[in-house]
Amino acid sequence: MSSRLMARKTVSFRPNKTRRTAPFRPKKPVRGADMSGRSSQEISNPKDACARAGFLGTKVVYQIYVRSFNDSNGDGIGDLPGITQRLDYLQKLGVDYLWLTPFFVSPQHDNGYDVADYRNVEPLFGTMADFDELSVEAKKHGIKLMLDMVFNHTSTEHPWFQRALAGDPQYLAYYTFVDGNPDTPPTNWKSKFGGSAWEWVPTLHKWYLHLFDASQADLNWDNPNVRAELADIVRFWHNKGVDGFRFDVVNLISKPDVFEDDAIGDGRRFYTDGPHVHEYLQELVKRGGIDGLMTVGEMSSTSIENCIRYSNPADHELAMTFSFHHLKVDYLNGDKWALKEPDIGKLRELLKSWQEQITAGGGWNALFWANHDQPRPNSRFGDTERYWEMSSKLLAVTAHLLRGTPYIYQGEELGMTNAGFTDITQYRDVESLNYFKILQERGCSPKEALHIISERSRDNGRTPVQWDASKTAGFTSGTPWIGIPDNHTVINAAAEVDDPGSIFSFYQKLITLRKTHPVISEGDVHFIDSGGEKVIAYERTLDGCCVRVFANFSDQKVRCAPKAAIDGSGVLIGNYPDTVTDADALVLRPFEARAFIWE
Repeated sequence: MSSRLMARKTVSFRPNKTRRTAPFRPKKPVRGADMSGRSSQEISNPKDACARAGFLGTKVVYQIYVRSFNDSNGDGIGDLPGITQRLDYLQKLGVDYLWLTPFFVSPQHDNGYDVADYRNVEPLFGTMADFDELSVEAKKHGIKLMLDMVFNHTSTEHPWFQRALAGDPQYLAYYTFVDGNPDTPPTNWKSKFGGSAWEWVPTLHKWYLHLFDASQADLNWDNPNVRAELADIVRFWHNKGVDGFRFDVVNLISKPDVFEDDAIGDGRRFYTDGPHVHEYLQELVKRGGIDGLMTVGEMSSTSIENCIRYSNPADHELAMTFSFHHLKVDYLNGDKWALKEPDIGKLRELLKSWQEQITAGGGWNALFWANHDQPRPNSRFGDTERYWEMSSKLLAVTAHLLRGTPYIYQGEELGMTNAGFTDITQYRDVESLNYFKILQERGCSPKEALHIISERSRDNGRTPVQWDASKTAGFTSGTPWIGIPDNHTVINAAAEVDDPGSIFSFYQKLITLRKTHPVISEGDVHFIDSGGEKVIAYERTLDGCCVRVFANFSDQKVRCAPKAAIDGSGVLIGNYPDTVTDADALVLRPFEARAFIWE
């Protein structure tokens, strides 16, 4: 592969009650229908559960980070008309839904995840007329829209928060404000972006909670007026023809009744999957009129048990969940900002437990390696210097043949890699910039801190889609808001769309298989012993049909299963042109993935 492609990383990688604070806030459960409109009683029937799997299991969602997808007007920022311009490409790929990251009015401190007006389009991204045109044209292409709703917090520039700052009691109760003094935050909780999770407001003599940036104030979901406002926002967009919703960090919405210090952590155990989260979600779904739609919740630090409840149709909450445990296997001692090589054995065990237990519990998985908050998976789990194509295809096979609904993050279908930035000034992400400072405060040199940022930064997934080999990668006629990786001259859509051996074409095949083979969309899943330390192997079964998948997450050739394990099968898909066996075993080459089928 070209030397322009990025090299693989080789870095070696209960409660204290000393302080209790009651929040300033006032203080409910409900029910609906599955994907085909069935009642909770009907969906409890195994046959109806299969029908639900048949619906969700045939769909593929494509995530668009609007700012970086396609710029239509030359200002260097992706926009809604830019998406409309690329609908032919998305239709050719074969996806069913487009998940659009927030395009609502926002000061953009966190690239749109700080919303100041949920019912209007941020001018950077276009107009409401542009959204309406996108919606109409997408449906003509057989594609539906899924919007990203950020309901745990708002921007501090939202009118609700501004009225709170003015001392309006009604709107003070929309957020989590706590009385105190400027020297002592209500708790020792840490923001997920670094520093305290509390911000002092001198004019009010109160602290407000912000689990993310200080410009993102947490809403008080215990206030029924807040819940009513948010349900009305969902109805607004659903009435405009939106067919799906993704809810950002939605399992953090229910805070504890009493705030207390965390003696052993950063506070997350007190607010994750909180005391009223399920009833609040049920209420939002019912009042928003979205029971039965394609909905997914982003679940931070959650549990299998909770995700079963979130996604079991009998509970009328969400269609599926995002969980992130499998994307923490390269965190040293659980610290995102401490690097180590991915633990493939741990990855295999996590995929096994989540796949098998969620299935047994009647829940549903969202399948993904990447999104706007993650590094590029082929740079993370593969070898983009020597095995760029094979690494990219291996990850696609491993995820797309599991039980659940696959999500493709923009550029993933092209094999886009990490950004390869070499200077901190090239980064735009608030979290990355904060942690560049924090890492140095922890003792890292600027060079060491920059290396960690280069591996972990969310900006790795936020560089513009590489449409062609031109100077700005076909993304814009102007200056892009963030730099474009040098390898865009090699990795780009123009080079791949019509190449039958490309990564793009490989994704097309996987999408087609999911829609044409019920064993993939509906079948049971069981992980099997591969005999290889860095091999992930599983099988899907349905009505006498069986698919077995073997994936080698290493740069070494491995003997992974007895030949008897594939006797009588046909090859469903693989990222090498042929199957290799020796006298008595299946042999997998570096980063090889191969799926066999018995029909």
